[in-house]
Amino acid sequence: MNAIMTVVGSDQVGIIANVSQALSGCEINIVDISQTILSGNFVMMMMIDLSKANLPLDQLREKMNELGDALSVDINIMNERVFSAMHRI
Repeated sequence: MNAIMTVVGSDQVGIIANVSQALSGCEINIVDISQTILSGNFVMMMMIDLSKANLPLDQLREKMNELGDALSVDINIMNERVFSAMHRI
């Protein structure tokens, strides 16, 4: 199963490193990644592969919420199918 993860907040050193390290620790692969800075705001979108994850999606969301709080960013995770259905034209 793939999921879409978004990370949004004020730009600062270490956001990508911390998020990537947390995902790696959960055996989650980053399939694709895009990031930019918009008016001083860090915006990142990743497609992640959850097929070998060592924890369920709900626990991953909780872990990422805690990391987001520590980094002062918002981290959201959505199943790829749900994301695609929501953004279908």
